[in-house]
Amino acid sequence: MSTSTKFSDFITAEKLDPRRILVVSHKLESLTPQDRLMKLKKRQGKKQEGGTSTEIAKPRSGRPVSLRAIHAAMHGGELKGPTKTRIVRAVNFLLEQKKKETVELKTLF
Repeated sequence: MSTSTKFSDFITAEKLDPRRILVVSHKLESLTPQDRLMKLKKRQGKKQEGGTSTEIAKPRSGRPVSLRAIHAAMHGGELKGPTKTRIVRAVNFLLEQKKKETVELKTLF
């Protein structure tokens, strides 16, 4: 009893491997030393200034897509908004590598 979702149809049509999506998401979302430093400065700035901080770049989330989330997306399970965004970000990275056009959230979900 396999249900076909927009995400699983897209993955099959574009010949993308779900395991590759996991690896790319880990690469894109894992925290770097610069991200940790930005978060530290933001925390210290809140203590000193009272909440106003001028942050130029946004740090990575530090939460890559999980295998459970990929399976839920492929089989019609429930996913939260940030998880969908992380999946789209990883899929778009793979599509850019293949010299194809990127997709939006509505296309996959």
